[in-house]
Amino acid sequence: MKEKLTEEKVFKDPVHHYIYVQDQTVWDLINTKEFQRLRKIRQLGTSYLTFHGAEHSRFSHSLGVYEITRKIISQFERHGYPDWPKEERLVSLCAALLHDVGHGPFSHSLEEVFDTDHEEWTCKILLENTEINRVLRNVSDDFPGKVAAVIQKTYPKPIVVSLISSQMDADRMDYLLRDAFFTGVNYGTFDLERILRVLRPFKGQIVVKESGMHAVEHYLMSRYQMYWQIYFHPVTRSSEIILRQIFRRAQQLYGGGCAFDWLPDSIKGLLAGTMDVHDYLKLDEALVQTTFAQWAEERDPLLSDLCDRFMNRRLYKYITIDNPDESLLNEISDAFVSIGLDPDYHMEIDFPFDLPYDVYRPDKKEGEKKEKAPILLLSGEDEVSEISAKSDIVRSITGLHQGQYHLYYPEEPLLRAASDLPERVKQLFYIKGV
Repeated sequence: MKEKLTEEKVFKDPVHHYIYVQDQTVWDLINTKEFQRLRKIRQLGTSYLTFHGAEHSRFSHSLGVYEITRKIISQFERHGYPDWPKEERLVSLCAALLHDVGHGPFSHSLEEVFDTDHEEWTCKILLENTEINRVLRNVSDDFPGKVAAVIQKTYPKPIVVSLISSQMDADRMDYLLRDAFFTGVNYGTFDLERILRVLRPFKGQIVVKESGMHAVEHYLMSRYQMYWQIYFHPVTRSSEIILRQIFRRAQQLYGGGCAFDWLPDSIKGLLAGTMDVHDYLKLDEALVQTTFAQWAEERDPLLSDLCDRFMNRRLYKYITIDNPDESLLNEISDAFVSIGLDPDYHMEIDFPFDLPYDVYRPDKKEGEKKEKAPILLLSGEDEVSEISAKSDIVRSITGLHQGQYHLYYPEEPLLRAASDLPERVKQLFYIKGV
């Protein structure tokens, strides 16, 4: 198999302007059906219901991560840095391109309900009987395992893993810029070119020249702003809650023997927990939304209402609660039951701490599965230090978890039954004039 394309392929991209493909393997991977499926998986899940421009896909993001990785490696090779292992170029590019190929529809919400892991599905797609596996095996029989090891963070050369998964990796750099662009906000932008110029391979890890510290501070502050303004947005959280409730209700009904009027085989496998790679790859957001549209006509009133809410953006409202105590939540729950609501589905306390995002933490915390390498600064004397030891700005946001408790609920039933609610509950939900 030839290693290089006869003619370089170019994708026009709104974030990076151009994405360049020079390797036959990378081009062949892009054209597999498993990678093309990512066109039908949104990068930001339900955020399009909050920011109408957020329709960009994991396909475009994956190309962007590949391009940033390509730029980093090209710079290392152009300068002839001895600490960069040149033989790792192709495995790095392939891992960058394929790191998200295992994402399912609405990604993290689906994973939470069905206890799945997109990285595990990614590795199955790489290692089992798929078009992607066949392309990778054309390089060598052990090449799919090498790419999977990078994604699993078990690859024997940490410098390769850190390109794709660290506190300042190609994945994060692309999704911040791309998500900022498509949501129409400015505070997610940072000087990518400056950061790329100050990255260095050093003793088996990637470091940043100390003179580039301010560019990294800008990157981390942009990340901080994006998390609180975009990823933690309370309206997006409402849509995610309803999405999870739909999956939970459908799973509950299916486990109870309900005969759905509409149940595609791949959705059946999802609810039953019996999916193989073939079934999983049939799942995309078009299928899920078609299913929801059909379920809006289901006989179960709860599932029908939840699907109608999601499809027509009739989201739950929310109120802010300071340190909710058990007695208050029990009082609200009892009030909801008294007017015919189900607290398991019609009230949910949410705090953004539980999202799969973090602003910046230099080390692993208890209970975390995988550690992301911290950002390291390289001094002129070849001394390495973790950035929060040098930067007051970074230290101020290190490990920071702030936010408010929000209680989500359907507003209409409360308004209809307002006269039957306890006075304290009416005041809490700002129900007046009853």
